[in-house]
Order: sequence, then C-alpha cells, then structure tokens
Amino acid sequence: MTKFVIGKKSGMTQLFDENGNVIPATVIEVEPMYVLQNKTVEIDGYKAVKVGSGAIREKLVNKPDAGQFKKAEVEPKKVIREFQTDEDYTLGQEIKVSDMFQVGDHVDVSGVSKGKGYAGNIKRHGQKGGPSGHGSMYHRRVGSMGANSTPARVLPGKKMPGHMGAVNCTVQNLSVVMVDGDRGILVLRGAVPGPKGGLVTVESSVKA
Repeated sequence: MTKFVIGKKSGMTQLFDENGNVIPATVIEVEPMYVLQNKTVEIDGYKAVKVGSGAIREKLVNKPDAGQFKKAEVEPKKVIREFQTDEDYTLGQEIKVSDMFQVGDHVDVSGVSKGKGYAGNIKRHGQKGGPSGHGSMYHRRVGSMGANSTPARVLPGKKMPGHMGAVNCTVQNLSVVMVDGDRGILVLRGAVPGPKGGLVTVESSVKA
C-alpha cells in the first residue's frame, strides 16, 4: 500500500527513547484529506488519486476546481495534490494521518527548501576562494570561465553565482516516531525541507 499525506511543517523538537537518547524530530501538522478524483489506466494512462486538504474561501476557487469539489461533495480545499497508488478510494472519502502511517514506517518528505537569496560561488557551490593576499584582487570570484579560442564561450552548466535555495527537494528514508490522528500530528526523526509553516508531502519511502 502506498501511503501519503499533505502536511505543514510546524518546527523541530527533541524526543527521548527508552534508553534516554535524544531523538531530533520534526513535527508536521496534517489536516484531513478528501478524495477528489480517481485516475485510471483506461482513461488517464496511469493510476493515481487526487486529494485536497486545508480550508479556503469559495470565492478564491477557480471554476474547474469548484466543479471537482462539487462532484466529490466536499468543501473547497486550499491544497490539491496527486499521488500514484494502486489502492481504490471513494469520492469524498476522508483520509487522516492515522489511516496512513504508523510508528516505525519509513517515509520520503518533499518540500521547497529555504530561500537564501543571491549567493556567490563559494557559498552556493562550495568552491575554493582565490589567493587571500591583499594584492590578489581575486578573493571570492568565480575563476576561469573556460577555454579562450575554443569553444570561445561559457559552457552550459558552469557553476556561477545566482539565486540559492527555494527549490523542490526530497529527504529520503526518515522514520516515523509518533502519530496522533486526533490532533493531526505526524512526528518524523530528523529534519525535513523548508521553513516553519512550509508545505510538505510525505510518502512511503522508495528505499524502505
């Protein structure tokens, strides 16, 4: 069974195991999800389920999404995500975090990493700086741009200064240390991408 939830990163904390060892943990707030659409191989070419989570005002929903909410007979949802799964769900079905995960499960967490703004090549790519003498005039610059006459251009993929962070990334194979379905809380061992309040998706680990 493929397991999945949509959540919001609440922050990090510490837990202690039975031996008194400290466990770094991330708390994820998970609101109930509702099934909006079942995708099939015959119609869509693959099998998946589309779910929605989080409340939103009806006037902020576009017409295609509003029609889908009406067909599934659920209130408008702020976040819509699609997950590939072999399970069959009914339209409008409510899915809680306790229906999906149990303590000891291994998961992959995807989200948008923290934005760092414009960064140089040393911070962004971990490159070595130039000579640190006062007369070098080349302390933290990029360095060689490539050969001169051939090919006489900067090759694609050259690591240069630019916008750092704010990209989709995934942390794999984290373990579930606590699940509270009544309060909608999922606690994972370790850190997950993104800032506090950032949207994340949690799925069954591909490496488990």
